[in-house]
Amino acid sequence: MSSPACRPGLPAPRRQATLLPRPAAPLSASKRAVHRTRPAHSTFEFSSSPGRRRRARVISSCHGGMVERRRLLLIPAISLTIGSLQYSLEKGAAKAEFTDMPALRGKDYGKTKMSYPDYTETESGLQYKDLRVGEGPSPKKGETVVIDWDGYTIGYYGRIFEARNKTKGGSFEGGDKEFFKFKVGSGQVIPAFEEAMTGMRPGGVRRIIVPPDIGYPNNDLNKLGPKPTTFSGQRALDFVLRNQGLIDKTLLFDIELIRIIPSQ
Repeated sequence: MSSPACRPGLPAPRRQATLLPRPAAPLSASKRAVHRTRPAHSTFEFSSSPGRRRRARVISSCHGGMVERRRLLLIPAISLTIGSLQYSLEKGAAKAEFTDMPALRGKDYGKTKMSYPDYTETESGLQYKDLRVGEGPSPKKGETVVIDWDGYTIGYYGRIFEARNKTKGGSFEGGDKEFFKFKVGSGQVIPAFEEAMTGMRPGGVRRIIVPPDIGYPNNDLNKLGPKPTTFSGQRALDFVLRNQGLIDKTLLFDIELIRIIPSQ
């Protein structure tokens, strides 16, 4: 029996062509060079497709944004480092330029001297005002004076460190205590007290404002009188005198001359 293809009157069957894959076009020399140098993680492709070109632009813009963010984050850190270095250099220069001089401590240099109205100022810087004028002769050198006194840290919150036995001239009232005595011209008291006796008379009350130069020598209340009679008063005065800061060590005293004991 003959095959259908050989039967008369029937068309001969067609052979179906087998489609083979088209070989890829060889890369040009320039593309081969780029392909060899392209990183493995890169997603860039050589294509004329608009979508792929757009994706390449997005990747490039993202990479540029990351670089810009890193740069912005580094700016504050660099500025802080430069500022710290500059501060260290300035601090070191200040230490090299200024030297601590113990001889100048407690001298109140650079402070404006206060002048009080209605007060008389002497050549030493003592300022005084008579709250009450006494009667009789003034004390002479070698005579012993009996006084009562108040003391205030007028340059530091006006704290009282000694109160008089009675209220005189609007002052505070203290506890009972013996009156303070000293011999005029003996160097037993601070220079301001010696000078304050000049011109005073028994029964008089004189208020004096004492700068540090004629107050307690070397800011030590134990060397010369008068000395506060209470522990709290001594501590209050000592705090101001020994403070190495910018505390004003100006003091205020109210002095009452009770009587004069003639020299023997």
